[in-house]
Amino acid sequence: MEMGSSPESPPASSDGAKTTSSQASPSSSSAPSPSRYESQKRRDWNTFGQYLKNHRPPLSLARCSGAHVLEFLRYLDQFGKTKVHAQMCPFFGHPNPPAPCPCPLRQAWGSLDALIGRLRAAYEENGGKPESNPFGARAVRLYLREVREMQAKARGISYEKKKRKKPQPQPQLLPSDDQQHQLPPNAT
Repeated sequence: MEMGSSPESPPASSDGAKTTSSQASPSSSSAPSPSRYESQKRRDWNTFGQYLKNHRPPLSLARCSGAHVLEFLRYLDQFGKTKVHAQMCPFFGHPNPPAPCPCPLRQAWGSLDALIGRLRAAYEENGGKPESNPFGARAVRLYLREVREMQAKARGISYEKKKRKKPQPQPQLLPSDDQQHQLPPNAT
């Protein structure tokens, strides 16, 4: 029997190409592409893994602690894009400074907070136990709070927690007395 001529094969069209109503395109093969969050989480996890490999001495994930996570966050500051004014800077506390200054660029608090959230989830997805998760360590939470407060003061931006609105109970619609006693039009 020739390849491609099994009884289940769709018939060939006049130009020799096989036709089928459910041909899958190459881009929509077996699994859907991961979400943006999942892709970012995987990249962050790989970056942290590389950091552990390059650490002197190299660290295994099992030996990683909250202190190592803090080291990693401080290392990331060199790639930051957020100007954080020093207390001695004349623009300290101004959200939109009128001129450039020599203050350092750092990672924004929101970026660090999101990064830790993704790494915390990735740690557990990769076999780590929640109770030993270094990304959830108290020292990491305190560091993030410190960074948030420092950046809020330095940049003159308040990070106020948004209050959630309490869901309003939906009133149940009861038929009015007039509607309860009306008969359908074809009931007579």
